[in-house]
Amino acid sequence: MTRAIVLFAHGARDARWAEPFEAVAARVRATAPDCDVALAYLELMTPALGAAVGGLVAAGATTIDVVPLFLGSGGHLRRDLPPLIDALRATHPGVAFRLHAAFGEHAVVVEAMAAAAIAAAALGE
Repeated sequence: MTRAIVLFAHGARDARWAEPFEAVAARVRATAPDCDVALAYLELMTPALGAAVGGLVAAGATTIDVVPLFLGSGGHLRRDLPPLIDALRATHPGVAFRLHAAFGEHAVVVEAMAAAAIAAAALGE
């Protein structure tokens, strides 16, 4: 079994928007060097989820964790992402897909954002 992680973000027209997500992907790769990591986008940027997953499967992934880099579970995560995951399961029946909660719903992320807000206010940023 080969594990992989897809960090799934919305996408934007401005390529600079992706820089924080690329930094997260780099940090995950550094922290979990035995796990393949891909960054994928819902729209406006590439690779799309299907292409990112296809690359991971071609590299031997048999279990793929899809981690949405969204602050909350809005319409995209409730309506758009589940059918995409269903299509991936149909396309790659030998691969186990695990869809996780939005990043912003994890306590550690909430704590980090609160600390950053307090630090920014303290510094007058």
